[in-house]
Amino acid sequence: MDASSELGAFLKSRRAALRPQDVGLATAPARRRVAGLRREELALLAGVSITHYTRLEQGRAAGVSDSVLDAIARTLRLTEDETAHLRDLARPAARRRPAAPRAEHATPSARQLLAAMTGVPALILDRRNDVLAWNRLGHALLAAHLPGDAPATPAARPNLIRMLFLDERYRALYADWKEEAHLAVASLRLVAGRHPDDRALAELIGHLSIHSDEFTALWARHPVRTCASGSKSLRHPAVGTLELSFENLCLPGPAGQRLIAYTAEPGTPSDAALSLLAGTTASAEPAPPVLDAR
Repeated sequence: MDASSELGAFLKSRRAALRPQDVGLATAPARRRVAGLRREELALLAGVSITHYTRLEQGRAAGVSDSVLDAIARTLRLTEDETAHLRDLARPAARRRPAAPRAEHATPSARQLLAAMTGVPALILDRRNDVLAWNRLGHALLAAHLPGDAPATPAARPNLIRMLFLDERYRALYADWKEEAHLAVASLRLVAGRHPDDRALAELIGHLSIHSDEFTALWARHPVRTCASGSKSLRHPAVGTLELSFENLCLPGPAGQRLIAYTAEPGTPSDAALSLLAGTTASAEPAPPVLDAR
């Protein structure tokens, strides 16, 4: 993932999506060869030179000021997440040789917390959406077709984004798969912009680009959005439809791990279905302990 080429592609995608009439430009449609704004129009509206803006689209962002980036973001009507992504691409961290991917592990205290959440489906994920650990109910809710101890083996760990595009049983859980896929790619774009030297992340993106035309099409649109909380509608094969809220909780440390937990509104059919699923998992055989391999 080259930040300079990503910067140019991101700017072009947003410029192409903004129509002249959206920004008050009177144009003769028959005389235009592009649907979106031209470079010179965007530069004029942002108050920057066409030469300066062209350099940005060519990935030459050295020395670009905050004021220029802010002006371009305002003109392109970027969201807060998109503006942060623009800054990440324009000012990537000092390049260094990508290190060989190292297996991450959830801490013992985090796994203990996870196990104590018996009535709440929960997982611990790294920034790439690899599942580092899950509790019984989290496993039963999202991936009962996979071995319960799958997160314990780095080479076999489930990855929620890879599963969303390549695992038919997992993607069938989502009543609105298209929206879920869009959010997944948008959040992955944000992470990729912040960590351009993450080899494992690049390998994940490359794998999905090769094996999923749906992922490739979404990735090419450059969606950018963080998704810290919200709701999901699931169609579970054992307990039926579930309307759940979710929260992402960042865990201490520099690795970008987070805990995601799902809840149902008390007294609803979804709450009853979740309780039924919890009862089923409670009667299962105890899972082997997951040891910290570090």
